[in-house]
Amino acid sequence: MTDPVNHTILLLDIEQFGRRDDVEQAFMRRMLYSVLHETLRSAGVEPAEQRLEDRGDSVMALISPTVPKPRLLHALITETPTLLHANNRLAAAGARVRLRIVLASGEVAVQELGGALGGAVGWDLNQAFRLLDSAALRDALRHRDGPCVLGVSEAVYQGVVRHGHGGLRPESFHRVTVQGKEGDFPAWLHGEPAPASRAPQSAPARTAAAEFTAAPPPQAAPATFQFLGGSPSFGGNLIGGDQHTVSGGEVHGDVNTGNTVGGER
Repeated sequence: MTDPVNHTILLLDIEQFGRRDDVEQAFMRRMLYSVLHETLRSAGVEPAEQRLEDRGDSVMALISPTVPKPRLLHALITETPTLLHANNRLAAAGARVRLRIVLASGEVAVQELGGALGGAVGWDLNQAFRLLDSAALRDALRHRDGPCVLGVSEAVYQGVVRHGHGGLRPESFHRVTVQGKEGDFPAWLHGEPAPASRAPQSAPARTAAAEFTAAPPPQAAPATFQFLGGSPSFGGNLIGGDQHTVSGGEVHGDVNTGNTVGGER
C-alpha cells in the first residue's frame, strides 16, 4: 500500500438506479461517464490528473490536488446540470439520470491488488461516501426540480467556498449534519434547503396587553318600566317619590329605591 497522499475526492451516484432494468442501467452508466468526462474536461483536469474507480451505480474520481478546487466547483455547479439536462432530453423517461454529487478532500492511500479494481482507503474518503449516501443529500435531490445536487465536505467549504474563491457564493450553500457510523459530522449543500430542513415559522408572540386586556362589557339597553297599579318595589325596597303615568305606562318623576336618584326616568 502506498503512503497516503492528499487528493480531491469527487463522487457521483445515480438516483434510484436499482429500480431500473438491465438495459436502462447500461444506458444510464454510459451517460454517467459521459457527463463525468465532460465535467472534468471543462474544469481543465487532464487524464493524468485523475484516477477513476467504478462502483456500479456510482463512480469515484481521485483528482490531483494541483487542480484548483474553485474550477471543479464551478464546473459541477454550472456544467454538470447543463450536461445532464441535454442528455436527459434524448432519453426515455425510465432512463433519465439524476445525480448526487460530493466534492471532498483528504488523505487517501491506494493499494493496487492483482486482478481486482480499486483499493483506495482513507478516513476522509469514508466520510465523503457517508455524505454521498446521507439522508440530507437524498432528501435535497428528492425535493429538487433540477437533475443533480452537490454536497461539499467541511474542509472544502472552510478552505474554498467560505472565502468566495473564484467567484463562488458562500450564501448559496447551507450547513447540514450527516449521521455517520463513526459519529455525526457537518457538511454543506449547494442550493435551497429541503422543506423538512427549513426552520418552522413561529406564530407572532402575543403581548401582555393582548393577554390580559378584557373586552369591554356590553352596553345595557335603557330599561322601561310599566306598572298596572299599586306600589311597586324592587328587592323589598318601596319606591318612594312621585310616580306619574302617561299613555304607554312609562314612569316619570323621581324614583327612589332607598336612595333618591335625581333626573328624569
